[in-house]
Amino acid sequence: MLFIQAHDYANRPDHGRDELLKAEKLFEQAIKLDPKFAAAFAGLSMVQSGMYHESDPTAARREKARRNAEESLRLEPNLPEGHLALGFSFYYGDRDYERALAEFEIAKRDLPNEAEAYMAIGAIQRRQGKWSESTANLEKAAALDPKNATILDQLALNYIALRNFDSADKTFDRAVAAAPQAFGPLAFKAYLAILSKGDLSVAEKQLSSIAVESDPNGTVTWMRCWLLMLQRKLPEALAVLEKFPGEILAIETTAPWPKALFEGIIHWLQGDKVKSQTEFEQARIISEKLLREAPDDPARNAQHGLILAALGRKQEAITQGKRAVELLPESQDAMDGPKITASLAEIYALTGETDEALRLIDHLLNVPNGLTVPALKLDPAWDPLRKDPRFQALIDKHASKF
Repeated sequence: MLFIQAHDYANRPDHGRDELLKAEKLFEQAIKLDPKFAAAFAGLSMVQSGMYHESDPTAARREKARRNAEESLRLEPNLPEGHLALGFSFYYGDRDYERALAEFEIAKRDLPNEAEAYMAIGAIQRRQGKWSESTANLEKAAALDPKNATILDQLALNYIALRNFDSADKTFDRAVAAAPQAFGPLAFKAYLAILSKGDLSVAEKQLSSIAVESDPNGTVTWMRCWLLMLQRKLPEALAVLEKFPGEILAIETTAPWPKALFEGIIHWLQGDKVKSQTEFEQARIISEKLLREAPDDPARNAQHGLILAALGRKQEAITQGKRAVELLPESQDAMDGPKITASLAEIYALTGETDEALRLIDHLLNVPNGLTVPALKLDPAWDPLRKDPRFQALIDKHASKF
């Protein structure tokens, strides 16, 4: 029963840090009752790898995941789930794609109808830039488990990266049908409407039925504030933000978003430089703490660079942004690498390095999972560039793709 409950928490479509912590505790309780329960060690390892990948990129978390995967296979060397767990520890923990793929292939061989193995292989292939192979494996995973909203979301993200927006939208519709109470597919549909068409009304419709009051991690608050900021409804964004009691908001990266950073951006857009600088300074203190916990995390380095840029600390900001790119170059990760490159472009824009910002924007409008013209037109991050005729020229140059 403990094992089943843990598995349920770990595999919820909208699982966040709280759900994974509950799953971790339940798996540990199952192991305490039966120290030879190999499948529980495998499940525990996958939860810990997931936490490392999504929210807690610390060495301690990575080591626990590896140790438990190895223990699973020591107890039962041929356990497919043990190989799946070890594969995730190589993939998420080390970005060792080849060793991870070897383990996933073993799992797929012994579990030919297990969708997760195909999803895992597809997830690695897109990071390697093997987009067609990745999409084929994710489509296979979705065929094996057509009601799995998580798999459908991941497949749709591939379509977005390849700018196949119609297929992405249809796939998100399938995810919504599979998990109608889940926030994730609705949020992704909102995100897609912005990326593909700059359609803020569709995005607003998707999010309007979700209550911020039921948002312990802040993800809904972050999404609604971001949308309001794109709409330039700045007082409304502040009002939503003020209702959230915590100091950080969970977002889609391993860098939680300081609430003070959002407040600072909004006040900066309103022209209140004094208040915004005070809030950016608060955000810097939070960001430094997050960075001490995981100094080699690309997302946290990129976010810290953006905060330093907002504070006017130009050279430190650029150095931090470049470090983030060095930690996760696009050559190593074709899925998340462009997001880190985009953060460096934002840092360049904020610090007046317009030539470098425009160079990176041009690149990111060409590569998979890069920027899109509709989002570029809306995002306040690019406001410092809007008066430069070269910025509009870039939009005109790439407009036909969208």
